[in-house]
Amino acid sequence: MEGFFYIVPSIMIATVLVGMAAIVRKALRINQAWNGPTAEGRCLRMFTTTSGGSGDSSVSTTLHHVYEFTTRDGRAVRFEEKDGPATVLEGDITTVWYVPDRPERTTAQGPARGRLMAGTGCALMFLGAFATALVAFMVQFSLHF
Repeated sequence: MEGFFYIVPSIMIATVLVGMAAIVRKALRINQAWNGPTAEGRCLRMFTTTSGGSGDSSVSTTLHHVYEFTTRDGRAVRFEEKDGPATVLEGDITTVWYVPDRPERTTAQGPARGRLMAGTGCALMFLGAFATALVAFMVQFSLHF
């Protein structure tokens, strides 16, 4: 039974570490795209998805855009992006930033490095504090039992 108090927090810590790695990868991917060339993209489709709403929970709505652009070497690339600006509608022309050798790594959100660093830092601090609390729980459990 005591092993339960080590196994469950260890699994939770592993999950937190995977989440932290995903957050850092996403931030690096976006920053890499901002350092690359730009192209003129076109919004092909705009749609929303909802989640939640069962029982008394709140409903969350996410805005999605589907863009298409042509790279400098002539390849047509289509990509979907979540949480874009609500002012971009179907048919609008917008600037996209992409990585030349991997044009699928692209974004239509304009460079905002400070906001990206702040958001990434806050998420990492929160997850780090959670992992630290789990380690502290395991240490306290081992000292008392």
